[in-house]
Amino acid sequence: MTTTASVLPALAVFIPGLGAFLALLAPENSLRRITIYSGLVTLAGFIAVVLMIPQATGGLIPESKLLSLLPGFELNLRADLPALYFSLMSSALWVFAIVYTHGYMHGHGARLKRFYFYYIISMSATMGVAFAGNLFTLYFFFEMLTLATYPLVIHSGTKDAHRSGTRYIIYCLSGGALIVFAWLIIQAYLPGEFFRPGGYIGSFPEQSHTLLTILLIILVAGFGTKAAIMPLHAWLPGAMVAPTPVSALLHAVAVVKSGVFGIIRVLYFVYNPDIIRDLAVEHYLLVLVSVTIITGSILALRQDVLKLRLAYSTIGQLGYITLGALLFYPLGLTGGLLHLVNHALLKITLFFCAGAMINETGVTNIGELKGVGRRMPLTMLCFAVGGLGLIGILPINGYISKLYLLQGSMESGNPLFAFVILISSLLNALYYLPIIVNAFFKEGTFDRPVGNESHPAMLIPTIILAALCLVLGLFGNMTSIPAAEYIAAYILNY
Repeated sequence: MTTTASVLPALAVFIPGLGAFLALLAPENSLRRITIYSGLVTLAGFIAVVLMIPQATGGLIPESKLLSLLPGFELNLRADLPALYFSLMSSALWVFAIVYTHGYMHGHGARLKRFYFYYIISMSATMGVAFAGNLFTLYFFFEMLTLATYPLVIHSGTKDAHRSGTRYIIYCLSGGALIVFAWLIIQAYLPGEFFRPGGYIGSFPEQSHTLLTILLIILVAGFGTKAAIMPLHAWLPGAMVAPTPVSALLHAVAVVKSGVFGIIRVLYFVYNPDIIRDLAVEHYLLVLVSVTIITGSILALRQDVLKLRLAYSTIGQLGYITLGALLFYPLGLTGGLLHLVNHALLKITLFFCAGAMINETGVTNIGELKGVGRRMPLTMLCFAVGGLGLIGILPINGYISKLYLLQGSMESGNPLFAFVILISSLLNALYYLPIIVNAFFKEGTFDRPVGNESHPAMLIPTIILAALCLVLGLFGNMTSIPAAEYIAAYILNY
């Protein structure tokens, strides 16, 4: 594939960034007007991404050169296939999230303009992470995403929110510091390199195995902070103090997926599988990710607060994506790419449902949600789709990525990791099924009067996303699977 000059990658990044200021033009309490401005901006960003697909599938990589600060210090955006895959998923879900947020913020109307401003700026930063053409640009937008989401984490203004926000900013900025440290060392040897399949780190001087190993560990740790690889995960559960629309994007789309996407860039576009195998570190990374998968699932099982259970579940589910990437075989990488999207759809659906139930009932603990399925049947049905999908039950889309990961484990000669996936799936069932069963088949009492369902702006996006999870599960061979296989082939065939 060859690069071609295009303004579209820049538009996908800067339309949300500049458009966020539209929210500041609306009156402070005009939720409807702020939502319309925000919706138009996010929709325009999504359209900019879609317009790049024909070029990319035709063998071209749209490129926007933003700024050259110094030789080798260039902000560059490139819409290669992995970038489009990640950005298409993120920008599409942002449109749903804006609609959902309109309904949610009816009950949380304080500081609306500030909230929407940072909410949309975060989309701009995420698009920058997706389209980053080199490690310097990726670092720049990675840090921008941290700074843009911090005000969202502390939005409520409580002591708990500020405490969690402090932990969040320390962890994420520390991860960014590791990335820039490694990048500066690489820059000293290989200035001005761009991401490409097969990587470029092989041009390092000979006899540098130790340095390459250290740099790989530093980069994986840096991006792994946002990807919540244990023990770098502690910021994530605390970030649940943020409003539910923020939690949904933190855990399904923006922050955590940017960390995983950064790891994929390092493994395949800075390094490559052959070099990493030669360094003999992939098994240590695989074990670390496997521990993260199992431990995250066990910790999720112990949580009674609904959003915390979803948060710890995210830690384990993110491990699936990293595991697939680290297997270095087509089936495993395809499974990881599939789960990047499948988990995003399923988890944002779960958070949307959680936000609706908490809004309507005032209940945050799982043990107090008995009978909620009888009062909010559509919302709870969507929650069931999300939960069953993450367990891996047919015909919901989550089973497809788990099947590919199981096959990838066997293909790579590592059946132990297939066992890890199966054990984790069992744990998924243990912490999702009781919620669903108790919601539909047990009686419950609620202090707050409960309507039939939540605000239509919250309910309709949730239903559409749940239906999409079913569509991708039933027709994956015509939708998500060919896309993931195509991108995996692009990444591996260097």
